[in-house]
Amino acid sequence: MVDFRIAAATADDMVRFRDWADDLCWNPGDSDRYAFFPVDPRGFLIGRLDGEPVASISAVRYGSDYGVIGHHIVRDHVRGRGYGRQLWQAALDRLAGRTISVDGRGYPGFRRAWTTIRYEGVPTGLDRPRGLSLVDARSVPFDQIAAYDRLFFPAPRDAFLASWVSLPGHTAVAAIRDGHLHGFAVMRPASGAHRIGPVYADSQDVALALVIGLSACAPGLPVCVDVPDINECATILMEKLGLRQTSESTRLYRGPVPDVDLVGQYAVTSVELGLVRIDRSRFRLQEGECGPAL
Repeated sequence: MVDFRIAAATADDMVRFRDWADDLCWNPGDSDRYAFFPVDPRGFLIGRLDGEPVASISAVRYGSDYGVIGHHIVRDHVRGRGYGRQLWQAALDRLAGRTISVDGRGYPGFRRAWTTIRYEGVPTGLDRPRGLSLVDARSVPFDQIAAYDRLFFPAPRDAFLASWVSLPGHTAVAAIRDGHLHGFAVMRPASGAHRIGPVYADSQDVALALVIGLSACAPGLPVCVDVPDINECATILMEKLGLRQTSESTRLYRGPVPDVDLVGQYAVTSVELGLVRIDRSRFRLQEGECGPAL
């Protein structure tokens, strides 16, 4: 008899989450798990078939009324047997009564909010604006960073944010003008292009300064930025920087769509925590790139 069991993931399982996501060309950050896992350790679920880890999902709680489903992966050799549906239902049950977000395609009970477009490449063609200071975000009082983040994210996430800013390998910058915070962004290494996210900015010039400033910390190397298409200034900026679209996912919500600042959100923090499907099929793949991660 088949024995399929769902349980809370261990710290070792979080390494599998990353490796499986990498197999699908999601290009997760090298140390993402160190920030994700402490937020809600019981929110990462693993499916084991006769003791073998074969499927994953995250159902992470933020605050009292928001949650995110992501990391929904079923290994190829056991697909089509209903294990993914069982994990999906377990995630929904864990987040019952909350507004839930997911990055994927259509799901019953969820509605589209926007499309997140992934841009990749080496930024070129634009100079960093003058009159704006970029400082190490770790030198800015944390309560200012946390308050700024709350303009763009539906719930408090101080524990996550503190890790995201300070993890080894992460470069976090804040844009300061006249002593006030006008932007914030983080870059982290990954197996492919360096990931930049979030990018929060009061204007396109500030966003440009943040992206240029971060990319200068990895000179000549490609970066990867996940941009909500609802922010037209953001998509225009990425194209001016010479970055190309490589994939997309759709932000979906079950429950009220959170009231956050989308005008100033030039890049989301990470789609992996909310990712269940990504569509590369509409883009021309270059030699050596991965195919559809479906």
